[in-house]
Amino acid sequence: MKYLYPLLWLFVFLSCNDVLPDAEETEGEIEIFPDYKEVAVPCNIAPLNFKLKEPCEAIALFSGKDLQIRVDSDNGSFQIPEKKWRRLLDASAGGKLTVGIYIRKEDRWLRYPSFSIQVVEDKIDSYLVYRRIAPGYRMWNRMGIYQRCLEDFTEETFLDNKLTNNNCMNCHSFCMQNPDRMLFHQRALHAGTYLLKDGHIEKLATKTERTISALVYPAWHPSGRYVAFSTNDTKQDFHLSDANRVEVFDNRSDVVVYDVEKHEIITAPHLSSEENMETFPAFSPDGRRLYFCSAPACQMPESYREIRYNLQSIAFDPEKRSFGQKIDTLYNANKERRSAKFPRVSPDGRFLMYTVSDYGNFSIWHKDADLRLLDMLTCQTDSLLQVNSDDVESYHSWSSNSRWFVFNSRRGDGLYTRPYICYLDANGVPGKPFLLPQKETDYYERSLFSFNIPELIRGKIKVDTYKLIDISKYGEAVRLK
Repeated sequence: MKYLYPLLWLFVFLSCNDVLPDAEETEGEIEIFPDYKEVAVPCNIAPLNFKLKEPCEAIALFSGKDLQIRVDSDNGSFQIPEKKWRRLLDASAGGKLTVGIYIRKEDRWLRYPSFSIQVVEDKIDSYLVYRRIAPGYRMWNRMGIYQRCLEDFTEETFLDNKLTNNNCMNCHSFCMQNPDRMLFHQRALHAGTYLLKDGHIEKLATKTERTISALVYPAWHPSGRYVAFSTNDTKQDFHLSDANRVEVFDNRSDVVVYDVEKHEIITAPHLSSEENMETFPAFSPDGRRLYFCSAPACQMPESYREIRYNLQSIAFDPEKRSFGQKIDTLYNANKERRSAKFPRVSPDGRFLMYTVSDYGNFSIWHKDADLRLLDMLTCQTDSLLQVNSDDVESYHSWSSNSRWFVFNSRRGDGLYTRPYICYLDANGVPGKPFLLPQKETDYYERSLFSFNIPELIRGKIKVDTYKLIDISKYGEAVRLK
């Protein structure tokens, strides 16, 4: 009797009409897009639909523990039935799937060597939030912030700028992957920082007499009481002839902390000095330490290739709203001869991920930009060779269980940023990253938009969009002290 149920499942998945063709074994590998060969995926991920590089009549056979899915295609594009995929993942969690590819070439069938997919029992947070925008430099018309369910292909609009007079919106951020506590900025028309907390929406006017600019790059304190921000005097320039098309740099920058309850800005001399430029803050998961990047102030843009940012930290006392007196340097830019940015600590406090590039602090157009991983327990740094590519790797965020991270990369065409997902085991060993799955296998070829700021969250954002738009257009902003 114990063997009956697996046999019944096989019968459900593969009927009598699904007899595989007699095929000739071939040794060569077959190219697929996206490249899902030998990747590690969470057990709750959407189907990994893919296509062959060369269109043809083909069969894909997905085999897991006691279950198989056969997908037939007349053009080499495979869309896996979602319910069958879910059963296959559930049965294979903690193990592997194998994928066999059969293609018809003239009057004969060829079978290529199978590849495997590791199905990890650690789930990924169920939603990914990102901004979609054309990959331009100055001119844009359409953009929006969207939330995508990673367990299927459902994508919903959080806010589209066609509803807010085609203005700019950016820098969405969440408190400990909590969809009920977030913020984002709007620029130009309806300018302000919008803070959402358990359904309440607050519009903030964040420029003060003491700050360089309105608040820019955010990072929540785990308590939700504070948000660290940079304030930046940012400029953009272009190269006539360079692999990096664009340079974005700061003339000045500071780091401040915003008290959500008191609507007050607090800072310290180590974070807002004339001698240094501080930016990209991030709190530790226990809320007792603030990480940031800092470089000696210099004349810009003349020194844009010489400026390199250290990765540093300072103690923070949330009860007293005060900072320590000692600065710790985790990444010495002068010693390493590279520049650090985007520090993010894993929710379990074990790892700190950051980006490095040859110079500067805005590396999303720098082909030399790579991810690094600092083990906070052993103080060892991993260059993440299995994760990085020859093109840009930049922004990144963690899943709430610290086992997954998502990052932006321009690998593929060098122009569009795409979100890649990667597994990291408890010892800090990464898997092979994979491109965010889409229902249509030609989605990325047809899309004319880049994905910015991919943020993992534990559930769906629930917001009254029309109320948000009304506050955006007509609401009075709270001024910070």
